[in-house]
Amino acid sequence: MTSSRYPRDLLGYGRTPPAPAWPNPGGSGDAKICVQFIVNYEEGGENSVLHGDAASEAFLSEIVGAQPWPGMRHMNMESIYEYGSRAGFWRLWRMFTERAMPVTVYGVATALARNPDVVAAMQEAEWEIASHGLKWVEYKDYSREDERRDMQDAIALHAAITGERPLGWYTGRSSQHTLELAAEEGGFLYASDAYADDLPYWQETESGPLLVVPYTLDTNDMRFATPQGFNSGDQFFAYLKDAFDVLYAEGEAGQAKMLNIGLHCRLVGRPGRAAALARFLDYVQSKPDVWVARRIDIARHWRERFPHAAPWRPSRLSKTAFVDVFGSVFEHSPFIAERTLTRGLGAANDTTEGLAAAMNQTFRLASHDERLGILKAHPDLAGKLALAGDLTEQSKSEQAGAGLDRLSEAELARFTDLNTRYVARFGFPFIIAVKGLTKDDILAAFEARVDNDQATEFATACRQVERIARLRIAQIFEDAA
Repeated sequence: MTSSRYPRDLLGYGRTPPAPAWPNPGGSGDAKICVQFIVNYEEGGENSVLHGDAASEAFLSEIVGAQPWPGMRHMNMESIYEYGSRAGFWRLWRMFTERAMPVTVYGVATALARNPDVVAAMQEAEWEIASHGLKWVEYKDYSREDERRDMQDAIALHAAITGERPLGWYTGRSSQHTLELAAEEGGFLYASDAYADDLPYWQETESGPLLVVPYTLDTNDMRFATPQGFNSGDQFFAYLKDAFDVLYAEGEAGQAKMLNIGLHCRLVGRPGRAAALARFLDYVQSKPDVWVARRIDIARHWRERFPHAAPWRPSRLSKTAFVDVFGSVFEHSPFIAERTLTRGLGAANDTTEGLAAAMNQTFRLASHDERLGILKAHPDLAGKLALAGDLTEQSKSEQAGAGLDRLSEAELARFTDLNTRYVARFGFPFIIAVKGLTKDDILAAFEARVDNDQATEFATACRQVERIARLRIAQIFEDAA
């Protein structure tokens, strides 16, 4: 396998997510949950030959399973989108403004340009207008250069329409380049083309750290327009309520999160669905200690409370640096570190457990003779090397921690006898992770294991080598913190 850093982060915050300390206007203490409503304004920016596109739109409409019509207008599709701008938007606008609940708009620039009245209404309500790109089209096949050009054009048009540049970005139908381009552009306080967490997080990019405020595709009315999605308002309400209740309970237990709810004017703006949304808005407002926020407010809060701090990431070290740091984790066997890096590391390996798992896998994949060689590389406990002061610093520290550098003559004689018998029987030194053990504990294990058969003891010694490796890795992480 060629050396390659795995680009995905499967670890995230792991078992210890941060406490977000959400603001709680009018309440006491931190809010138990942050709820964020997004109105996607796409109508007039979708695929259409009128907009210079090759075919009609086929995504997120009442026509589930629609296909693009190359070179032709699809009048039914166009009118469905028009419903969103003509009627659905205003129903949502009234629903939120009557309740004084803040909203973030993902605004497609060309769609905003075609309806100045809705832009004025958004600004009147003090809704955040984030950028949803230049057009509501698929970017997966765009070159990086072409996507960059559209992003720049979207920002310029957005600023001309609204009077200010967008501070948030969400392409939606994105590519592998989208987040990198958002970071490269440099003017966004956050981007949202990710669905990876219930909390914001910093993502490392080629251009530096980018704050990601993740979005959602499940608590999203788009599922009214997809197979196996919602087919009634009751289902939508029940799903939103369940999501809210679970996260609210987690917040009560000290693990507060964020709930994103994605809306589309042409979908939830229909009366039969709007009724369910209205019930949910009232449900949210009936609960204490809830922060309903715009995404820009979430981003500013996160940037202030959790400013980017570059973590120590072993997976990003050069081969030379990685082997220099971790080459001695397996006694006198730097090839384990070399092979581990060659097999590929990622963000999930930038913890003690993650890196120990990767290096132990490499050890287990080594041949029997290679593993035997690693066993033989270990020194005897309280043996000649220890007496001569020739142990590695790690072995010296470990043996000293168990008091093996302070043995009485009788204890030393006992260790010497056991070492001799053990090596004669198995062909490698007795190995045990001594941290937390006393001299008596070690001697008891020594005497019990010296009578094992060869296969059992080889397996036992290998497990102890893995445990020693994990402890050494933990110490390296602690020293680097």
